[in-house]
Amino acid sequence: MTISLSRMSLGLAFAASLTFAHAHVVLTEPQAVAGSYYKATLRVGHGCNGSATTGLVVQVPAGFQGAKPQPKAGWTLALRKSPLAQPYNSHGKTITEDVVELRWSAASKDAALPDAYFDEFAFMGRLPDQAGPLWVKVLQTCENGQNDWSEVPAIGTSTRGMKWPAALLDVTAPMAHEHQH
Repeated sequence: MTISLSRMSLGLAFAASLTFAHAHVVLTEPQAVAGSYYKATLRVGHGCNGSATTGLVVQVPAGFQGAKPQPKAGWTLALRKSPLAQPYNSHGKTITEDVVELRWSAASKDAALPDAYFDEFAFMGRLPDQAGPLWVKVLQTCENGQNDWSEVPAIGTSTRGMKWPAALLDVTAPMAHEHQH
């Protein structure tokens, strides 16, 4: 009995190490309320086939308004904006351009994120008023190669079986408030 428990423990530890070794770029808080302001924190768990991460390009999901990235020491930031007009619900204004892409780049080889470590990259903004899934597509570039975390399921939200899934944010409907007089 002791031998089979030891083998089972070893097997579980090995399976856990495989899961971590193939970790995806994920959101640390994968659920938020529609219409709220949200800080999206993307966790990068590894590099590309053993090489250090040197850049991250994030496609801001449609409907995510006013994206503002959090700077990282040793990394440069670039934003790409869309010239398309979009309604902005909280103040009745129209935004003539909005951020559609965020790009973090290691300023030097020393600033790159080694494969053996993890780090987080964050941005904030306002979520759409409608509930539903938002997919955050991320291109991770490394000293050697890249990981394109952009796969989205054709139906539903299950990423089971996908090698390069985008990060999923589950935007939920706000809770109804009852007013008593």
